[in-house]
Amino acid sequence: MARDLRTVDAEYVLPLRWADDAGLDELVDYLTGLRGLVDITVVDGSEPGLFAAHARALPAGVRHLPVQPRPGRNGKVAGVMTGIHTARHERVVIADDDVRYDEGALRAVLGMLDAADLVRPQNVFVPAPWHARWDTGRSLLNRALGHDYPGTLAVRRRVVVDAGGYDGDVLFENLELIRTVQAAGGTVITADGIGVARQPPDVRHFLRQRVRQAYDDFAQPVRLVAELAVLPLVLLSLRRPVRVLAGAVAVVALAEVGRRRGGGRRLFPPTAALWAPAWLAERAVCVWFAVGVRLRGGVRYSDGRLLRAATPLRDLRRRVPRAEPPAEPPAEPPAES
Repeated sequence: MARDLRTVDAEYVLPLRWADDAGLDELVDYLTGLRGLVDITVVDGSEPGLFAAHARALPAGVRHLPVQPRPGRNGKVAGVMTGIHTARHERVVIADDDVRYDEGALRAVLGMLDAADLVRPQNVFVPAPWHARWDTGRSLLNRALGHDYPGTLAVRRRVVVDAGGYDGDVLFENLELIRTVQAAGGTVITADGIGVARQPPDVRHFLRQRVRQAYDDFAQPVRLVAELAVLPLVLLSLRRPVRVLAGAVAVVALAEVGRRRGGGRRLFPPTAALWAPAWLAERAVCVWFAVGVRLRGGVRYSDGRLLRAATPLRDLRRRVPRAEPPAEPPAEPPAES
């Protein structure tokens, strides 16, 4: 049967591992709306009872698979690689369970894979309660100093498979995948102006993630050192509040640079940069707790600990096979006259 003209030639991979089904109805509604546009694979690492409930609830046409065993303690990596290995298309969108694409964003991201091997769009919290606006300060500072790290990526299947997949023993798995594609010689495009909605966590989950997110900075040593320096500098400046105020104003200004960069004014409201000093103050404290966690053997994950945030790019370049360019079709022989 011919595919609908609205569909795109791509696979949408959603790794799932839930402890309860509080958000199942909303997720099913989202996937029901998406299934007419793209082929969908849900790779489910939930316990057997929930796995069976998901199989019953997911809409017809959505493929539901168990996670294939893979070395490494990060279960999300195993879920992603299961989806990539079983994908029916070369273009693959990987999205966390809180990511919500609309048709325009999905088509735009997939279209950019015509010129790239990996595309990283910009996540935007929808809705935006106070803790989502707080965390948006992080996104703006990331954009000002480089690029943000979304909960969704689009990749070319061949490049990831030929690279042997990516390491499952790291915490910052999206960065690990980005670096693996780079190490394989793939082209990475950062689509700062393509906004993809992301549902914010509840406040309790947000608070639990503070130190764990700070731990990701062990994958970026220069950033780690800079953040470790913030708290001592603030403490030394307490006797001169004007310096602290000037520092906060500078942080807002830097975040505003990030908001204006790459079409960000369409994605973030004018007040978004005002939350950046609060986020930086939080990170200045939590990064020191992250150091303590590192000294105790790493972040707790499942039934063990993960010591590494991500692998340095120079190390990956030594061990990841370089991607071979796709073979060109043989030239047709000239027509006989």
